[in-house]
Amino acid sequence: MARVIVSTAINVTYELTLLCQIKGSLQGVGEILVESLFNSVDPYMRAYTRQLPTGVTMIGEGCGRVIESKSSDFPVGTVIMGRYGWCTHTVLDTKSKDPMNVIRKAPADYPKDLPQSLLLGAVGMPGMTALLGLTKLCEPKEGETVFVNGAAGAVGSIVGQVAKIKGCRAVGSAGSDAKVAWLKELGFDAAFNYKTVSSLDAALKEGAPNGIDCYFDNVGADFSSTVLNHMNLFGRMAICGSISTYNDKEPAKGPYPFMTILSKQMTVTGFIVTRWLNEWPKGMTQMVQWIKAGKIKYREHVTEGFENMPKAFIGMLVGENTGKAVVKL
Repeated sequence: MARVIVSTAINVTYELTLLCQIKGSLQGVGEILVESLFNSVDPYMRAYTRQLPTGVTMIGEGCGRVIESKSSDFPVGTVIMGRYGWCTHTVLDTKSKDPMNVIRKAPADYPKDLPQSLLLGAVGMPGMTALLGLTKLCEPKEGETVFVNGAAGAVGSIVGQVAKIKGCRAVGSAGSDAKVAWLKELGFDAAFNYKTVSSLDAALKEGAPNGIDCYFDNVGADFSSTVLNHMNLFGRMAICGSISTYNDKEPAKGPYPFMTILSKQMTVTGFIVTRWLNEWPKGMTQMVQWIKAGKIKYREHVTEGFENMPKAFIGMLVGENTGKAVVKL
């Protein structure tokens, strides 16, 4: 077994540690030994790593297969997803009642022609974040305009496609011309490269000439302050992330948006998708159906080799990926 641990929390550096946990290490009834197939790298990890003490296993989701079991509910061969961190193998207690570390089984009818890595992407946490965050908090209605930043990422790319399925105008921003081109392939009505536009205000006005009804925010800070000025009366904003601030050493300072929110009578809600964990099975089934029907398209940025976990993570944070970034073990 190997794991990646945080060796210096302040500077967020990592070291690969080899352990010797192998088959035969299960102790109690309900324990399972999981061999990881894919590990995930996601933006939210950057925010949390700054709070981690030195020497702990790096956080994150994984998709793995049970190779030894003392649980009748999780026999050998079962594919599971869980927040077990960056490791090649792990022992999990299936009897744990921790609501933040639920062990989820892959759907029994998961199509064999779909990659299992999608269980960490469009059919997993990012897909549920996009689907449930958009539909439950923004409640998009046919004919409305939905704007999402970070639109070429694992979450944003799904948000725009779900918006189109709901009959909305989908507008997105991304950090390269190639990503913008992909968004248009996905069916976005308008997309722009926020790094090269001369004015974010002008780009938003062109992309959303009738204003924005639903704003799915992955970026935060000054970017969001600008978007709020383009929101329509009774607009809805779902705050999923704030990646532009994750490296800030001091709290971000900027315009106070409260009068804008008040005057437009907006609804602004931050969320963590585990609040709807009981609805994930239904959402996963829906995502699989849409993918099979060609209504949802996806891309994956796959890095080979567990030793490249830090490289994949840093690459994702600087925008090297299009779609979901995963590491194949």
